[in-house]
Amino acid sequence: MKTKRLAILGATGSIGVQTLDVVRAAPERFQVVGLSTHSRWPLLFEQSREFNPKRLVVTDASLRGEIGASNESFLRRIEWGDVGIEAIVSDPEVDVVVAAMVGAAGLFGAVKALEAGKNLALANKETLVVGGALVTALARKNNVSLLPIDSEHSAVLQCLQAGRRSEVAKVVLTASGGPFRNLPLEDFEDVTVEEALNHPTWKMGPKITIDSATMMNKALEIIEARWLFDLTADEIGVMIHPQSMIHAMVEFNDGSIVAHASPPDMRLPIQYALTYPERAPSPARKLDWAKIHSWEFFPPDFERFPALELGFEAARAGGTAGAALNAANEAAVAAFLAGDLSFPSIVRLCRDVLDHHPYDANPTLDRLIDVDVWARQEASSWISQQCRRSFSEARSSFSSSAPSSSSTS
Repeated sequence: MKTKRLAILGATGSIGVQTLDVVRAAPERFQVVGLSTHSRWPLLFEQSREFNPKRLVVTDASLRGEIGASNESFLRRIEWGDVGIEAIVSDPEVDVVVAAMVGAAGLFGAVKALEAGKNLALANKETLVVGGALVTALARKNNVSLLPIDSEHSAVLQCLQAGRRSEVAKVVLTASGGPFRNLPLEDFEDVTVEEALNHPTWKMGPKITIDSATMMNKALEIIEARWLFDLTADEIGVMIHPQSMIHAMVEFNDGSIVAHASPPDMRLPIQYALTYPERAPSPARKLDWAKIHSWEFFPPDFERFPALELGFEAARAGGTAGAALNAANEAAVAAFLAGDLSFPSIVRLCRDVLDHHPYDANPTLDRLIDVDVWARQEASSWISQQCRRSFSEARSSFSSSAPSSSSTS
């Protein structure tokens, strides 16, 4: 058994930490060559002490002074920003790059890894949402594997082993429905950040948890599946499955349906991507067959979760549509978390930016970056207008309810 040598981009995030759990459970299978973080350098240093990687990268170069104050020995080992990311993914000692950075920022590292001929274990769905055509073409050109870590796409990959691609009729992604599956529609305007972050099944970072609450995560996964498995939008479906035990299903042309089931534990798809095409004992949770299990499925409510339609539209359109949708969503979620945008306005903003973005059917990487920047600027303007409108309405309401200066006590 050959030891696989890993570079983990986003090592201090949820997926990165769980990837190191997988490494810790099978040290004979894996060696950590490099770790990166954006800003959580104290945790990065803890990981470095345990796994002793050759390379460390901090992408936020503004932290040089903060780190240097008391960690001079670590500071001398750190590489910074995109230069550091390119160095870590192109290191000849690296076999597999785990792309676990959050958001569109992960696209650069994924592209550079593929250009360097590295196999890519992809947890950063935005890489394919933003640059699907470019990324998949690079993987084919350099004859390297592009393996999903998302639980749904890992499940699809495993289900597809049951038949030929030409025999696939439908790929169905499941979704828990998040915390608002049964919330009355009229209450959506009053959803708080705390409520949206209270996911009933998965424990994730704040951005992806909000995406799960709006079901924008499923919209992005629709686009990701379109590129990862060379599907049309019409070959992709979504079902609500609150128990989060079945992660995807593939229907074949004879009517047979193959489903992938496992307890909700990201360490299973992480390990499958790292050991593919082999399987090995895993630290992930196992299903207790001594207990009764009841699994439910419901069709999605597009009125409740309008983000889903945006995902199908962007998957059909291709080109720059995914880049515009993703950038708008990242800006909208940040504004919601900061208290500057209502929960339903996240998708409203995304709809507006997607509808009006400068569409390009065959974008270069530079063009995708331009659209990303444009969409964030448009989102910022949209949010500012919403804030001004809310302030004006609040002031008007206050003025109308205030007692007249001519009234007597």
